Amino acid sequence: MLIQERLLLVLKMHTLTPSAFADKIGVQRSNVSHVLSGRNKPSLDFLEKILIHFPRVNAHWLITGAIVEGEQDLTTTQLIENQEELNRSALKTEKIEVNQLKEIERIVIFYTDATFKEYSTKSE
Repeated sequence: MLIQERLLLVLKMHTLTPSAFADKIGVQRSNVSHVLSGRNKPSLDFLEKILIHFPRVNAHWLITGAIVEGEQDLTTTQLIENQEELNRSALKTEKIEVNQLKEIERIVIFYTDATFKEYSTKSE
């Protein structure tokens, strides 16, 4: 799991938007955006601010993605349990972003009676 995925899990567990998260830990919103997009790796200062403001987040897990047996806390357990849901959400978001870059060629609607209606953007 990448650092940006772990940060997204932290945001989700605390029901924070990236903007609210940036405000809470005292960093610029663009810093959070760049880390979440994978453009930048988080600095030590950035990670330190997260751990200060969210003391129940496991530092080892946040930095490495690994869980050391015996160090797992409640927040980490919840984050791991919600990882699959986050992955599904990320896939949906990725599909939306990709689709926004493409033009629609045609739309096909299928009905339960096995008929369909097709709409095309091309003039034929």
